[in-house]
Amino acid sequence: MTRIKILALLIIMSITSAAGAADTTTQPPREVRLKIVETSDVHGNFFPYNFITRTPWNGSMARVATFVDSLRSSDGPESVILLDNGDILQGQPTVYYYNFVDTVSRHIAAEIYDYMSYDAATIGNHDVETGHKVYDRWIEATDVPIMGANVIDTATGLPYLRPYTIIERQGIRTAVIGMLTPGIPMWLPEPLWSGLRLEDITTSAQKWVETVRRKENPDIVIGLFHSGYSDASRRPGLTENACLEVARNVAGFDAILGGHDHQRANRIVTNPEGRPVVLLNPANDAKAVGVLDITLSIDSDGTIIDKRITGSLADVDTLNPSPEYMSHFVAQRQAVENFTGRVIGRSEGLFDSSESLFGPSPFMTLIHRLQLQLTGADISFAAPLSIDAVIKPGDVRVSDMFGLYKYENMLLTMKLTGREIRDYLEESYSIWVDTAATNPGGHLLLFRSKRPSANDNRLRNPAYNFDSAAGIEYTVDITQPKGKRVNITSMADGTPFDPAAHTYTVAVNSYRGNGGGDLMTRGAGLSKEEMKQRTVASTDIDLRYYMMKEIEKNGTITPATDHNWRFVPEALVDSLSETDRKIIKGH
Repeated sequence: MTRIKILALLIIMSITSAAGAADTTTQPPREVRLKIVETSDVHGNFFPYNFITRTPWNGSMARVATFVDSLRSSDGPESVILLDNGDILQGQPTVYYYNFVDTVSRHIAAEIYDYMSYDAATIGNHDVETGHKVYDRWIEATDVPIMGANVIDTATGLPYLRPYTIIERQGIRTAVIGMLTPGIPMWLPEPLWSGLRLEDITTSAQKWVETVRRKENPDIVIGLFHSGYSDASRRPGLTENACLEVARNVAGFDAILGGHDHQRANRIVTNPEGRPVVLLNPANDAKAVGVLDITLSIDSDGTIIDKRITGSLADVDTLNPSPEYMSHFVAQRQAVENFTGRVIGRSEGLFDSSESLFGPSPFMTLIHRLQLQLTGADISFAAPLSIDAVIKPGDVRVSDMFGLYKYENMLLTMKLTGREIRDYLEESYSIWVDTAATNPGGHLLLFRSKRPSANDNRLRNPAYNFDSAAGIEYTVDITQPKGKRVNITSMADGTPFDPAAHTYTVAVNSYRGNGGGDLMTRGAGLSKEEMKQRTVASTDIDLRYYMMKEIEKNGTITPATDHNWRFVPEALVDSLSETDRKIIKGH
């Protein structure tokens, strides 16, 4: 072969090789699909059964397991990330039993996390409310990282919990940063969160998203915040519901998964860089899950050239419970059924919490009398913790006590002046009673809708902040503005009530005594430090425990009503109450 031909051949081979290389670089990018599934505010709803009402119900982790198993089967386990957003340790007897009764067995919430292969979780305020012994034991018992970047150990100045975790799927690094709503010192007694300090979520999010992006170089950054969508009444350094605030003001998050406020949300918000941030919140009781659908286009050198994220809320409350899940937890369910089914006494009549909205009731009288008896206080403040709790005539079981008193509140004794007591009640009735009650078509109760109906009967404010009082005689004039409604005429025994100089002992639950609901702050005008100074005693065990013991001791409870207060003018109140009762009861 001549020299010229050889040279020509080499040139041809070189061109062919270059062309082949060019073909390689123009190959289409690799596509990776991920799904991130969020549960939040499960509140111990692990089974398709309500242990409080002793009836089947929708939702539950058993149905979430069906949804997640199906997703892992169809998309592959490497395509699914499962997260929980806190408030799992309080709400149903399932967790109360393993929190305080059987403290030797492995905690059921820890075992559920591990059985369902959760990848990460945050701690919630109601988890903290169980106390250090309970939540520290739960955290230790599970292999799942429990996060709280803004939960600071005061001894070290470092996060008490893991601030974030990195989850790898299909070569993609997803950073999940956990946060807890910082209002806990305003709601809970200090022994429950001793040694801890809560940072503002927005401030902490700014710090940790920068740290994570610098140290971990993640492909996706998710905020898993036990905090609601938006807090209109922001206090400096204390935004209870901060998801919207962070999404708008802190760059670096691809999505923020919220919780805490029990409100569904599926929004897209623009961050400071002009990029979209998906906000999701599946609400509570494991009736729905939040799902992030993530599609990544990845170049041949591993560079992400396109990222698409969409959010949705998937209802799971009509799915069949997972048979494998139900079989795995059959012993735990039986233990809880045995505990809640135990008869502790007998009721001689009906106790209906919804009646507490319209004036004195047997339901609230039972609670007030017990609080006064346990503390020896002059006055009792208490509210219905739910408006659909009923104790029927017949056997009273442990399960009934969870309907009567929903949360594990301690009982405090505090000192308040007469004026503070009156201002406290003014605040309570201002969020309870509609200021437009005297208008045509008005209502006694303050509903969220201007035209409430049996299908839309939500109250504007939670009934667990509707405190009435025992130990004093008073009226509430619904025709008067806030500040002029409550008229305290005397103590219950007929002795004078002194609004100016005298100091009284008052029994309140620990949520209220630490500022929860703002009746002590906006109403009585006390600061956090003043509330601490005014507290003279506290029970060591939750109030529900003492209620159970009292019923067991007496054997029976009989409906009785202390008519120590009333709404006036009575003719108007009777008319409005008749209408509002039908709305509340759904007929």
